[in-house]
Amino acid sequence: MPHASTPLRIALVSLHTSPGAEPGSGDAGGMNVVVRHQAEAMASLGHTVDILTRRSSFEAPDDQQLTPGVTLRFLDAGPAEPVAKGDHEAFIDEFRMRLAALGPYDLIHSHHWFSGMAALPLARQRGIPHVQSFHSIAADESTPLSAGERAESAGRMAGEAWLARESDAVVAISEAEADTVAERLGGRPDRIAVVPPGVDGALFHPAAEAPQGRGYAVVAARLQPLKGLDLAIEAIAAVPGPLRPDLVVAGDASSDFDGYVEELRTLAAGHGIEAGVRFVGPQSRANLATLLRGARVVLIPSHSETFGLVALEAAASGVPVVAAAAGGLREAVVHGETGLVVDSRDPADWAEAITTILADPGLARRLSLAARERAEHFDWPRSSVGLLAVYAALLRPGTAGVLPQLASA
Repeated sequence: MPHASTPLRIALVSLHTSPGAEPGSGDAGGMNVVVRHQAEAMASLGHTVDILTRRSSFEAPDDQQLTPGVTLRFLDAGPAEPVAKGDHEAFIDEFRMRLAALGPYDLIHSHHWFSGMAALPLARQRGIPHVQSFHSIAADESTPLSAGERAESAGRMAGEAWLARESDAVVAISEAEADTVAERLGGRPDRIAVVPPGVDGALFHPAAEAPQGRGYAVVAARLQPLKGLDLAIEAIAAVPGPLRPDLVVAGDASSDFDGYVEELRTLAAGHGIEAGVRFVGPQSRANLATLLRGARVVLIPSHSETFGLVALEAAASGVPVVAAAAGGLREAVVHGETGLVVDSRDPADWAEAITTILADPGLARRLSLAARERAEHFDWPRSSVGLLAVYAALLRPGTAGVLPQLASA
């Protein structure tokens, strides 16, 4: 085992989605952003990081250097083409075989349950620590959708519970996710650490002047039912006409939900606002930052979120957020201070919250300033230091399993 202060060789496993892909495209979302930015921040401190993902295109190289010290490696497992997220369970064993040829690593950190199922047996075989992050956790079909995601494939619920119990540490992105890992999956609380994400406050920054007129609202997400985009459309439709902003939808449908965009267009047409709902597709980080800072308000109507990274990016952009009272969104948005949290899925309640902000420039300004101030406490260097403290606790002789309190701050 290396000494905790020596440079580490770290494997970050992201089997089903590449952290090199633009968030909002296919299955790329907040997890991709977290993995890439934490990797880059750790590499800037002298560590060597491999990000390991499945090859989903024949054009993908074997490896690609993202920044000095960070290499993205594409492993052959299943067809070299995009596939539905749930189908990745069939590629776990083959991915583990490819993973076994790489290294050596001081520890393996898996992101999402597919990755953990591939990597945990290999970590055990090599005698190195395994860290698990879920980013989303399945809920039983008998529970309301607001309780979490559905299990896209047969082994998910059992697999997540096994990983929560057997991994050396579970890193959650919020206190809400940590509670879910303990209560729903049976993870040991003393093996769960909360490491909040960060935001690039230079890229995501407020506009020089507040937007004027009706303007637009933004919802940025993978286009799938879990993200509650139908509620966003219905809420905007219920805002009084003189105040009603356009709705800009940034993101793309994954292969699991090919017809979802047309369903949303039909819904908008049914409410008579099809001309005011614009689907702009997945955005680069720079384009998303520009889009957010020009918005009057950002909507996050998800049924479930472990944190809600877009809420933090909106806050850094000085834009008030209206968010669902779901999971980590209660931590990402401070109700009445940086935005409004709606404990209802009634479009009328959402329209009232949106209208409250749009109709009161003073309130919007106060929310904007407080949001930016709070976002400045979240950055990727701080997030990576918290993560490295978890790694150090696992690698330090005689203290494995005793996770640092600072990682939960």
